[in-house]
Amino acid sequence: MNKITVKAKKLNPKAVMPRYGTDFAAGADIYACLDGGSITIAPSQTVFIHTGIALEIPTGLVGLVYARSGLASKRGLAPANKVGVVDSDYRGEIIVSMHNHSDKPQTIENGERVAQIVFAPYYFANFEECDDLSSTDRGVGGFGSTGKK
Repeated sequence: MNKITVKAKKLNPKAVMPRYGTDFAAGADIYACLDGGSITIAPSQTVFIHTGIALEIPTGLVGLVYARSGLASKRGLAPANKVGVVDSDYRGEIIVSMHNHSDKPQTIENGERVAQIVFAPYYFANFEECDDLSSTDRGVGGFGSTGKK
């Protein structure tokens, strides 16, 4: 298992530091830091959930903010952008844009686990314009084309 150090700053004294639920969890849980104690998200509504935490992600890594499976499957709550991307040069508060996909209002409590963050390496591409691309058996087939016979 690879380990890294990510500096984390509490922007709010009530903030909960990210932490892993198990020794082999890929994602660290991130927690709501709500001044009002709770926030209710109406069906089909999107709200910003503050965490009160800022991170210094090492250069060459990206923080990917994913849904927590329990919130998504049991309550219909997931990040509105599906996967949040936190660049290594961002120093602001980690905020989760949470969407309620259910047909019932859902309440998030202060200190509740609202998402998880996974750190991953990435490549910075130099795009080279060309007239032709190499050919493959698949070609231009997309959107489920590989499963058709």
